[in-house]
Amino acid sequence: MGQEPVRLYSKGVVMGYKRGIRLQYPKQVRIKVEGLETRSDTKSYLGKRVAYVYKASNSKGVGKKESKYRVIWGKILAPHGNNGVVKSKFGRNLPPTAIGGSVRVMLYPSRI
Repeated sequence: MGQEPVRLYSKGVVMGYKRGIRLQYPKQVRIKVEGLETRSDTKSYLGKRVAYVYKASNSKGVGKKESKYRVIWGKILAPHGNNGVVKSKFGRNLPPTAIGGSVRVMLYPSRI
């Protein structure tokens, strides 16, 4: 009768910013995606969209669209290392509280 809803994203964890010895780049982030264990697994995730969803203290929007939840969108660029970690770039800087937090890796756009 009642089917389970289909989840259109994979879960991921923000590991940290891209950085050097002196500089860090808050728009570029390393993400560990659930289910990816090798570098070759990451090929199908290149180009996918990433969403960092967070809750703000005040509402934004008009009418039915009014919500306290906000999203920062990004895109997966390349693999990072050999353990299923990927590099991604976001439209706005991710806040420091995002490190260790969860992101949603959308299963679109599809290249199949």
